Amino acid sequence: MTLTVQAPLAGTVIALEQVPDPVFAGRFVGTGAAIDPDRDKGEVTAVAPVSGTVAKVHPHAFVIASEDGRGVLVHLGLDTVGLKGQGFTVHVADGDEVSAGDAIVTWNPSDVADRGLSPVVPVITLEAAEEDVALAAKGSVAAGDGLLTWA
Repeated sequence: MTLTVQAPLAGTVIALEQVPDPVFAGRFVGTGAAIDPDRDKGEVTAVAPVSGTVAKVHPHAFVIASEDGRGVLVHLGLDTVGLKGQGFTVHVADGDEVSAGDAIVTWNPSDVADRGLSPVVPVITLEAAEEDVALAAKGSVAAGDGLLTWA
């Protein structure tokens, strides 16, 4: 069954190899895509890219396990773990059941950029074979638009 991974927030789709971080660009975490978020909207809420269970949530990142067990990682900005949660509001807890589009974390990409960090958001299909994941969007996306398909 093909899983559609939705965009967790609005912005411009960029190829994973263009992410300014060697771990994500080198696909060491997994395959997927990234979104350069709109910086002129103020606070934005990242939403669940798939329906399932919150496997892990941190202020700067979260993993949703789909109903069939496939994990999707959303990392809000690069090197944002160093912010220790400052500027992030988490709306869910580990183990919560969510539907695609449910609010997960609210943050402000322009605040992250103002701190000298990249607000680019990698969306990673964990443990997926490269050939099983395809980009479903190019250019601008809104939260909830199809971003990736995972066979």
